[in-house]
Amino acid sequence: MMKKRLFSSVLIAMVAACVLAGIPLFADAGEPTDHVRETVDEVIKILNDKELKKPERQRDRESKIRQAVLKRFDFEEMAKRSLSIHWKDRTPAERKEFVMLFTDLLEDTYIKKVERYENEKVVYVDERIDGSYATVKTKIVDSKGTGIPVDYRIMKKAEKWDIYDIIVEGVSLVNNYRTQFTQIMRSGSYADLVKRLKEKVGKKG
Repeated sequence: MMKKRLFSSVLIAMVAACVLAGIPLFADAGEPTDHVRETVDEVIKILNDKELKKPERQRDRESKIRQAVLKRFDFEEMAKRSLSIHWKDRTPAERKEFVMLFTDLLEDTYIKKVERYENEKVVYVDERIDGSYATVKTKIVDSKGTGIPVDYRIMKKAEKWDIYDIIVEGVSLVNNYRTQFTQIMRSGSYADLVKRLKEKVGKKG
């Protein structure tokens, strides 16, 4: 239940279709906030494209959404943090495979649910920068005025700010997966985790 709610809130944050018209950024917004908003803008533009809404353009639409997300999310960093101490024990080939599976897991969930959220608004609340790390605080407001706090944790690499974690109502997406992955490996093995991920994303071993 927590995982389902967490994903729902994250998806609301990334695809809120009513967001940006008339909702100003706070006065001190900087590069991290600008980059988050840029991605949200791009996804919303894709969602609102009448041509891409046609059934025959579904794959093209999904591809464009994936491209927009891939440009802003550091899936390798997210995968590494989710695997935690077990990352150091993985071979380069295992790491590459795990990042691909983890990316597919998040993308599949994102694409499947992305069109369900079209009536929420995103309000950019605050931005905190500490060296090459930053947190962009937002709030998702539904039609009833209820607000859900969503914080983006961002890391700067090569002059580019990328998201490596999302905190929804105080719950970290990365920590949530880390807990699940640790439990699987504690009762089984890394091979068991990979097998489950492959089953989840529909890939054969």
